[in-house]
Amino acid sequence: MSLTPHVVAQLGGLLGGPLGQLLLAIVAVGVVVLVGRVVLSVAWRLVTIAAVVVGLLFLASLFL
Repeated sequence: MSLTPHVVAQLGGLLGGPLGQLLLAIVAVGVVVLVGRVVLSVAWRLVTIAAVVVGLLFLASLFL
């Protein structure tokens, strides 16, 4: 199914109602949650690596 202007106009009409807007909002929240999970996963790895590096530097400063 190609997105011709006629089909886009029909989708715009379907999403114009309250249920269509609610569906669009729920999908948007789902996308934000999925992207957030990926970003937080990377952030936790960076925080863990930083904590290990700082801990090793702290231990090295105590003994050297």
